[in-house]
Order: sequence, then structure tokens, then C-alpha cells
Amino acid sequence: MAFENLLTELRGEAPLKTGWITLNRPKALNALNDALMDELGAALLAWDADDTVGCIVITGSEKAFAAGADIGAMASYGFTDVYRGDYITRNWETLKKVRKPVIAAVAGYALGGGCELAMLCDFIIAADSAKFGQPEIKLGVIPGAGGTQRLPRAVGKAKAMDMVLTARMMDAAEAERGGLVSRVVPAAALQAEVQAVADIICSQSLPSLLAAKECVNRAYEGTLADGVMFERRMFHALFATADQKEGMQAFVEKRKPAFNHR
Repeated sequence: MAFENLLTELRGEAPLKTGWITLNRPKALNALNDALMDELGAALLAWDADDTVGCIVITGSEKAFAAGADIGAMASYGFTDVYRGDYITRNWETLKKVRKPVIAAVAGYALGGGCELAMLCDFIIAADSAKFGQPEIKLGVIPGAGGTQRLPRAVGKAKAMDMVLTARMMDAAEAERGGLVSRVVPAAALQAEVQAVADIICSQSLPSLLAAKECVNRAYEGTLADGVMFERRMFHALFATADQKEGMQAFVEKRKPAFNHR
């Protein structure tokens, strides 16, 4: 895949590899404009449809994952422009359609839309240099890509209010303590550590990965009772797969399973 604002690469070993997507607008600190988000959606859907890919990683540069949405492009917009053009919803929401696991590998600044993009991923692995924030209040607006909704779910109301109302940034250590990121690693080791995690994910049964992701996401969409029943039915359904038979037989035989993702 060739893009103007992204770099893409397959890493890892067969049968399932990791699709890496690197945001590549270095002069703008990877500011997220419409062109980049259109390309990101296309790249994500391509990896999601690729039977050789088991996991996807979105990353940026050492200096910035993404320093926010492209303010220069937004400054001239009026209400009609953003409302009729379905701004943000039109291309940012593509990430929600991706069924395979998506990891955000964050170094440097993840601000505004950059923080929101990271939160749209299934989980975040952060370099110790990472800084997260929602500074939109300083521009006379508020977060518009889920920042007021996903941030409280990750770090709680108090911290989310603090960040959204004051534009305070959260460093990687605080982000890990608060639950925004799953783990923090040295900046120099970020890509290697993320690939190691992706390799573990890619070694699992793909039907199980899809089901697990769907079930965890379901926890945010309804009641506990509904979520548990959904989980139970997905658990039952996986007993119809060849991978369930192989996985359990391999455990009994004390060997590594050889999943065929069926």
C-alpha cells in the first residue's frame, strides 16, 4: 500500500503477521487532517481484510504520535461545513469497524485528536516519553472525537474533567496509573516491545481474538447481565471451531497448538 501521509509495513512471521501503520506528517507533528484520516481508514480496512494479518499497530514518530487535529484546516470552517460534511464521523469512525486487535504505540505528544485516536485503538502501549492531553478548551471548542466520553471511562471523571477543562497534559507514568495505557516501556524499545506483544496476539486463534475483542467492547455498551450473556454465547460458539479442538487437545498433550484460524 502506498500513501502520502502514512507508511505501512508487514512485520512478524507467518502465518499471521502484524500490519504497522505509521502516521507520516513530520513537519506538522502528524496533525490529523482529512487526507490522513481517509488514508488511515483505507489502510486499516485493508489490513483487517487481509487473511495473513492478525494484529494492527498505529504509531507515529519519536516526537509525536499525533499532536492533534489540523487546526489550520479547521480554522475557516463554519457550523454548516462541519455538520453537513459529517466532520470526524465520516472518516474517524472507520477504526470502530476494524475487528482485529489494534494497538496504539505512542511516543511523544498524543494531544487532542491524537489522544482520541489512541483511545479509539483497543489498547495503548506508551513510551516513557509519551504525553497525553485534550487541549481543545484553549481553542474555544471541546474534544470532538470522543475525548469527553472515552477519557472518563479510562481515567475516571475527576482526572478527565481536570484534563478537559484545564488542558493539563498527563505523562506516561500517570497515564499508566490512571488506566489510560496498558504499559509503559523505554522510548528506545517501544517498537520492539509492541512487536513482541503483537507476536503473542498473532500466535492465537483468529476467531478467538475477534470474539474476545467484541466481548470486551460489549462491556461498555450495555448492562453487566447483557454483557455476560453475550460473552457466554460467544464462548459457546467457539466450540464450533477447529481451533478450539486443536487448542484443548494441545493442552492435554502438553504441546504448542497449531491453529489454522478456522
